[in-house]
Amino acid sequence: MRYFVTFSYNGGRYHGWQIQPNGNSVQEELQRALSTLLRQEIAVTGAGRTDAGVHARMMVAHFDATLGDLSPEQLKYKLNRLLPWDIAVQKVEVVSDDLHARFSAKSRMYRYYVHTAKDPFLRPYSCELHYPLDFGRMNEAARLLLDYEDFGAFCKSGADVKTTLCDVTKAEWVQTSANSWYFEIRANRFLRNMVRAVVGTLIEVGRGRLSIEEFKKVIEGKQRSEAGESMPAHALFLEDIVY
Repeated sequence: MRYFVTFSYNGGRYHGWQIQPNGNSVQEELQRALSTLLRQEIAVTGAGRTDAGVHARMMVAHFDATLGDLSPEQLKYKLNRLLPWDIAVQKVEVVSDDLHARFSAKSRMYRYYVHTAKDPFLRPYSCELHYPLDFGRMNEAARLLLDYEDFGAFCKSGADVKTTLCDVTKAEWVQTSANSWYFEIRANRFLRNMVRAVVGTLIEVGRGRLSIEEFKKVIEGKQRSEAGESMPAHALFLEDIVY
């Protein structure tokens, strides 16, 4: 039978979601725990890939197996006992055999967190910025993302992708306190490093280093070298996946 696992993780100790030859990954930890508990070799497929250091409040993966005497609820309990402290399972459920964690997902939503005043409690999960930003202009530029479908300008150079087309349905900066904001973006799919590159380019707009018209030209030019820097990974969260 096919099962979906819904879980969250702190990505600080991992080389991303996907199994890597040179470092530990979230996928490796989940597969190891499932294989140990079910006493069979289990392979899991995730809803997408997160880079090293990126977190997920919601990630979904599927696997095919027989649970034997275990119920999905009992498996969830045992997984949480066995997995490291920084990976937490919220749900294990039976799904139809044709449901796929990656390809059946209709949309994904990320948030990138920033703060503009020194705060020791925000710093581990938010990017501290020490210059003034015009969030109104940044939101004006962010809305332009909904008018385009090719985001090659924000794709990591050399990434192995067949297409750079994405359907972005939401992109905006939201203020949560006097000095704290997050950038929320929802799309059907994301390119490697896309969100952090978009944020880095929008910050160039907010600092007055890039005009709205120049931001449009960056998108239309489809060249990664013309866009802003990739922002640090620790402030990026995969927040939601819709099926």
